[in-house]
Formats: sequence, C-alpha cells, structure tokens
Amino acid sequence: MKMTRTRRETAAGYLFIMPNFLGFLLFSLLPVLASVGISLTDWNISGEFQFIGLSNYKEMFAEDPKFYTIFWNTFYFTLLYVPLVLVISLGLALLVNRGFKTVIAFRFMYFLPVVTSAVAASMVFQWIYNSEFGLLNYLLSMVGLPKVSWLTDLKTVMPSVVAVNIWKNAGKLMVIYLAGLQGIPRYLYEAAEMDGANTFQKFWNITVPMISPTTFFILITSIIDSFQVFEIVYTLTGGGPLDASRTLVTYIYDMSFTRFRMGYACSLSIVLFAVIFLFTVIQFKFQNKWVESDV
Repeated sequence: MKMTRTRRETAAGYLFIMPNFLGFLLFSLLPVLASVGISLTDWNISGEFQFIGLSNYKEMFAEDPKFYTIFWNTFYFTLLYVPLVLVISLGLALLVNRGFKTVIAFRFMYFLPVVTSAVAASMVFQWIYNSEFGLLNYLLSMVGLPKVSWLTDLKTVMPSVVAVNIWKNAGKLMVIYLAGLQGIPRYLYEAAEMDGANTFQKFWNITVPMISPTTFFILITSIIDSFQVFEIVYTLTGGGPLDASRTLVTYIYDMSFTRFRMGYACSLSIVLFAVIFLFTVIQFKFQNKWVESDV
C-alpha cells in the first residue's frame, strides 16, 4: 500500500528530528536518570555499585556540616550576581542603543569578555586582585587607601568572584537586551514626548514594560547560570578561603573527581537540579504579574 502524502511528510519530519531526539536521549535524559540511580549507591568509580538507598541524602542534610555553608554560598552568589548583572547589562544596552558613531567599537569592547576563556580571565584577575602587588591595591594606594585582601578575606572573596562573573557575562546579556530595545516601536516614545513625558517617565512606562519578556528570559537564565557557576570560582579561589567561595558545583566536582564519591556527588547534583527547577517554576508562576504578554 502506497503511503499518502501526509504520512510521507510525517515520516520525513520524524526522520529530521530523530538525530536531535537521540542526542537528547543519550546525552541528557539517560545521564540524568543514571545520576538518580547512582545517588542511591556508594560507588567510587573503580569498585562495584553498593546500594545504600537514601543514605547519601541523609548524610547531606543531617551529617555534612559543609553542605549548608556551601548551599548558602551559592545562594549568596545568586543574590549578588543576578540583580547586578541585570542592571549593568541593561545600562550598557541603553548606552549602546543611543546610536553613537562609535557604537560598533562599544559593542565589540563590551562583548569581548564573553568570548574570552574563563580560565584565562581568572588568571588575569588573580593578578589584579593580588593583595601585595595587584592592580586594584596599587590604585587604592595611589589615593591613600589601605590594601584589601580581595581573595583571602572572608568578607570580600565572594563579591570579588561575583565582579569577575559580571565582567564575563554582562556583554552577552547586553546584546540580548539590545535586541529587545531595538524592537520597541519608535512611535510610542514620540507619543509620550507629545504628552510631555520626561526621560525617566519614558523609560519607566515604555521601555521597562516593553522589554519585560526579555528581562524574564535573562532572569531565568541568569539564575540557572549562577547556581551552576564553576570555572571562575574554581580557577580564581579554588573554593577558599575556608570554603567561603565554594559553590555547589565546585563541591560536586570535589566529591566526584577528588574524593571519588560518585554516589554522594550525584545526590548533590539531584538536589541542585531540584533547587533550580523550583526557582524556575516560581518565576513562571509569577510571570503574569509583571511580564507584559501583549508586547
């Protein structure tokens, strides 16, 4: 029996999505399911699987004193990073969107950190933050201020790490915001000007609502990225001093590839996934309260 045209088109469609589906199955879904299974075992990579049930989760919440400290570090990083990177990236986008003759140079300059290696950038910032001969302390000494132990002081290490992450990612978010800004119809501003609106009123009543879908997207992705921060933290501080900058992903890496406790590392990964999923659901829950759906 010959296939009808609709069936042929349907079969062709399934063939086109098959590579992507197989990639998702092999490299995303199956590893997640495997992580759930391994989190219920005591496995050190080379030995046999020993099923221990929920013992890893019990140890995490009741017996591991580092877990709550590291979880707070990750949450603290998110609290500092997300609002600041949103404000700075939006400010850069507004600046670039003004139409200066040098706008291409500005875009290149702001986007350059995005394509810079995180490891290379961290090594440069290790020198900038150096407490003895670093650039920042040199500038402070020029104005008569005392030196600061940026990466070795418990109070300054996390803000220092956050600053590097903002420098690294603000350019990427600026480009996304810039796309949102350039999609706002010009006649809205012209109508507001005819009504006597000033610059701040146009920004608050036109720009902010019109780019709210863009802000929502950036907010979700930034929170996800902040909970998964790894390269810069690991290279810049290694989690120190005294675990003051250690985050969940660096702790997962330490448990899996330093201590070879794969079961415990997988249980940490499942908890991290649950936290990110919860924050994402909450944001979608309150989306309609501040995101303009008819823009």
